[in-house]
Amino acid sequence: MSKEMKRILITGACGQIGSELTMVLRERYGTDNVVATDIRKDPSREMVESGPYEVLDVRDREKLSSVVEKYSIDTIFHMAAILSASGEKNPWLAWDVNINGLYNVLEIAREKNLTRVFVPSSIAAFGPETPRKNTPQETVLKPRTIYGITKVVGERLGEYYFWKFGLDVRGVRYPGIISSKTLPGGGTTDYAVEIFYEALKHKKYTSFLRKDTRLPMMYMPDCLKATIMLMEADLSRLKHHTDFNVAGMSFSVEELANEIKKHIPDFKIDYKPDFRQEIADSWPESIDDSAAREEWGWSPDYDLSKMTADMLEKLRKKLSID
Repeated sequence: MSKEMKRILITGACGQIGSELTMVLRERYGTDNVVATDIRKDPSREMVESGPYEVLDVRDREKLSSVVEKYSIDTIFHMAAILSASGEKNPWLAWDVNINGLYNVLEIAREKNLTRVFVPSSIAAFGPETPRKNTPQETVLKPRTIYGITKVVGERLGEYYFWKFGLDVRGVRYPGIISSKTLPGGGTTDYAVEIFYEALKHKKYTSFLRKDTRLPMMYMPDCLKATIMLMEADLSRLKHHTDFNVAGMSFSVEELANEIKKHIPDFKIDYKPDFRQEIADSWPESIDDSAAREEWGWSPDYDLSKMTADMLEKLRKKLSID
């Protein structure tokens, strides 16, 4: 365990990743040492009862600064963001939250000499000109969504703060994240969570992506593992900082549906692609994450079959379905 991270602040703590990351970090670093923040005024009981919680809009620099001071924060996991599909519906809000919120976090971290900042990027940073198969670490970054554009800016800005000010900013390019605990919040890969709920509850699902749409995905336990591994890695080993490719598994919508059918034989799926199809078509099919493997020892624990079995088992309990 890194001794350098002692007092941690999480922004976007009620989001899909933030809600589970908060609990894992509280278990790892102590409940009182991990401060959860989010714009939501009605967080889960688990969130409030397991440690400190503050209502915070990351665009409010004064409030962010006061929370950092109040709890003597030395590390920030900046998870607050407007995601891809939501961002296309309101690009101005996505820019405001994703860029101005990030700038506030980085500036406060610089001013107060914080130890470390985690700023996640995404496969949304890639675009149609990026090689789609085995997408390399160093490649073309020409996204066509406002979310992707904000992620490229975030990568470059974080890197700038590292080289210019010596602020230890780190980040990974998350693929689609699949979780049994928290519903996703407006992303293009949301189908990979929705499909499980619909398969269990109704034995049918209508996908908003074509059946042959193949995207990189990661199961939440691997997502949390990658996040913490990178933040606890020895800085001297890192050649990259804010833009690590990380991979879990890649599959098409049809392949996921067929895997679910092994457990629920009468499950049926149909396809009605919407505006998210164009976004998905601009993203990679698979990722080369050799830099993460070499620099901080990354490797995933879950493949498609292992993830599917675990998701169905956990959701059956959650939904009280035999």
